[in-house]
Amino acid sequence: MPSSVVPRTAAVAAVVSVALAAGLLAGASASASAAAGVRIHDIQGATRISPLAGQQVTEVPGIVTGVRTYGSKGFWFQDPQADDNPATSEGVFVYTGSAPTVAVGDSVLVSGTVGEYIPGGTSSGNQSLTQIAKPAVTVVSSGNALPAPVMVSARSVPSAYAPTGDAAAGNSINALPLDPDTYALDYYESLEGTDVRIGTSRVVGATDPYAELWVTVKPSEHRTPRGGTLYGSYTSQNTGRLQIQQLAPLAEKPFPKANVGDVLSGTTEGPLDFNQFGGYTITARTLGTVTDQGLKRESTRKQSRGELAVATYNVENLDTSDPQEKFDALAAAVVDNLASPDILALEEIQDDNGAKNTGIVTAGETLKKFTAAITAAGGPAYEWRSIDPENNKDGGEPGGNIRQVFLFNPERVSFTDRPGGDAKTATAVVEGEKGRAALTLSPGRIDPANTAWENSRKPLAGEFTFRGRPVFVIANHFGSKGGDESLASHHQPPNRSSETKRLQQAQAVNAFVKDIIKADCRADVLVLGDINDFEFSATTKALTDGGALYPAVKSLPRSQRYSYVFQGNSQVLDQILTSPAIGDFSYDSVHINAEFADQNSDHDPQVLRFRP
Repeated sequence: MPSSVVPRTAAVAAVVSVALAAGLLAGASASASAAAGVRIHDIQGATRISPLAGQQVTEVPGIVTGVRTYGSKGFWFQDPQADDNPATSEGVFVYTGSAPTVAVGDSVLVSGTVGEYIPGGTSSGNQSLTQIAKPAVTVVSSGNALPAPVMVSARSVPSAYAPTGDAAAGNSINALPLDPDTYALDYYESLEGTDVRIGTSRVVGATDPYAELWVTVKPSEHRTPRGGTLYGSYTSQNTGRLQIQQLAPLAEKPFPKANVGDVLSGTTEGPLDFNQFGGYTITARTLGTVTDQGLKRESTRKQSRGELAVATYNVENLDTSDPQEKFDALAAAVVDNLASPDILALEEIQDDNGAKNTGIVTAGETLKKFTAAITAAGGPAYEWRSIDPENNKDGGEPGGNIRQVFLFNPERVSFTDRPGGDAKTATAVVEGEKGRAALTLSPGRIDPANTAWENSRKPLAGEFTFRGRPVFVIANHFGSKGGDESLASHHQPPNRSSETKRLQQAQAVNAFVKDIIKADCRADVLVLGDINDFEFSATTKALTDGGALYPAVKSLPRSQRYSYVFQGNSQVLDQILTSPAIGDFSYDSVHINAEFADQNSDHDPQVLRFRP
């Protein structure tokens, strides 16, 4: 599991307790007076913040377009008499707190308090959702025709993503007048709470455990060869992405399973919501049908006799309490999809009792179980090397003590053991035999006392020998993106606070690689792992500073550069970087997880082959 993902149960509780209790954005002035004769478009206004926030409204008319009986309970209703301002939405959510007693098609009069609900709370940076709370609802009639839905399509969604925020307001776009003809975020905001419809659309984010998927209404926007949408820079947003949920409870109607590249066929229609876990979301009253496009898991080629194959794979909190099926599936991937690489750097190997905070930090039993499963799947008898962390000092799941581990095939490659490495002791670079660089500790940790690694995984350095030539491998799991604002933040550009730590971590690794190259400019060095950042990020720039490393993913065509799919964006998180001595190599991002509803991990492994 990526460290950037917030557990839903805890997050939902926080949303309800913080945002709904507050009801209003900071600075919104409350008024005890009741506004009569108000329509929904008056409540929504032409900015992201309701001009009536904090005020009571009475007998606002509209037709119920959607009812939600779980989660944030309430209903949407919409004015069938729209105004002539495209910036003002005609729909709004009514928060009831308990199962609503209205039905779709009811004509209602709603009185209550207008507020701005911020999914995730004010510290999240999320945009707010205009709503009416503490409602009094009168049903005037039932069985009415719904207002015609707004068709959302490639033609209607602007190509520019968002306006630049107001510098005087901390780069917030909250107070800026909406310009739905120019910016995608403004367009979607102008439809907040409105009944919208999409036609047949391609799936760009697989069905997740929370019964949601992502589609794009722009089939040609940054398309990957396998049907996703590529996130290739901070300025090339994918404006056609929308999250899809369903209004029907799962007990009544199972949510369809879809992979990236599948098609959500037919009509999907419902109110446009905004939530913490994806921003603008169609809460589908009518859900299209998933058409399977037959996406297959990839397999890389086998390395030749003279090639060294080195791979990295985040195995998502693997420990002995996981079912044997997970071990077997991961093992089969190593053998069948990764072609049994000579060296495999693993991230997120937990200690022997997993996320039980007992003080145990060893992972030998986890690794025995995993390597045995690989052998049973027809792979080599891998040996391993690692450094046990201090208890609860490396971040990740509390009590889990995740760490990086080297697996290696002793029939193809040997490990150079230099004892003394532990959680606190730093390895260093010295000049060894024949003018070659050598590590003082192998395996060893890089600069573990550096504050850059506080509550984060420390890099694991190891020295290997392949066909008589030394190869240095540095396995990493950089700090997560936790705390970063979403792409749909009210700050534009969004704040990416987590970059600070990763930048420091990258600088530390870069300095270590430069020490190796200084000792031996011919040294073959591979820096790899879950870098938790993009190939165009400041983190990657810091890793490559001074030409010390090259991000091998850039050798791929641009549309194939991804290892992870988040909120419908195919993006790079896992990387292998090479020192200058590694001139020719073959690189493969092996897509076996991230694009699929059924996953053994949420990351795709990376493989690089070269001749030392």
